[in-house]
Amino acid sequence: MPKVLEFHNVSVVRNGRAILDRLTWSVDESERWVILGPNGAGKSTLLQLAAAGMHPTTGTIDVLGERLGRVNVFELRTRIGLAATSLARRIPPYETVGDAIVTAAYAVTGRWREEYESVDIERAAEVMDAWDLGPLAKRTFGTLSDGERKRVQVARAVMTDPELMLLDEPAGSLDLGAREDLLVSLTEYAQSELAPAIVMVTHHVEEIPPGFTHALLLAEGRGVAAGPLDEILTDEKLTSTFGRPLQITKTGERFTARAKD
Repeated sequence: MPKVLEFHNVSVVRNGRAILDRLTWSVDESERWVILGPNGAGKSTLLQLAAAGMHPTTGTIDVLGERLGRVNVFELRTRIGLAATSLARRIPPYETVGDAIVTAAYAVTGRWREEYESVDIERAAEVMDAWDLGPLAKRTFGTLSDGERKRVQVARAVMTDPELMLLDEPAGSLDLGAREDLLVSLTEYAQSELAPAIVMVTHHVEEIPPGFTHALLLAEGRGVAAGPLDEILTDEKLTSTFGRPLQITKTGERFTARAKD
């Protein structure tokens, strides 16, 4: 399978501290990865690198066959779908949901004087229907609930038919009902043969949608384990990653974790 992401001996150092430390990892186009680890493990930094939002201190990264440092990152980013709170903060609160999604066609936030073709308008409507946002098309972003904002973030990332989808804690801060609603949609998307490779950062195994295939565990910037989901999400590996005894249970296609007695 073609590789959409390749990290080779990647480190990111800030103020003498290694945020990522000699990480080697790759993602095939048919895979859906979840990244797990404690706070400060380097998860968000890894996602920024994958989104061509920053460069490593040492090591090499290939994104969609392009080497960071040798490619126009502004062009590369148009091929990547990113749903992250940091991006959502740049959406003006007065922007309508419809405009917040269609502006992804130009990789901008805040509709101004740009003109959109009918194919962009139709695509935005299609995506809003798929992510249950049609009734909210005229609502302003600032009036949405957390769950609705998360859906807008993901729908915006889907808008351009990306070759790589990156999700930064898509279910973070949601209540139980909103989380489960979002996970149903993410499951359907992850299981589609038309979906691109997906990498999702989360803090909780309960937020892993069915359809995800692989997991990478990070601790203190280093890769603890990586591979097929069922091989990686074990008591031993999670205990090593989080530094306390943990027990993981799988029911159907969903996982739960708790402190081991």
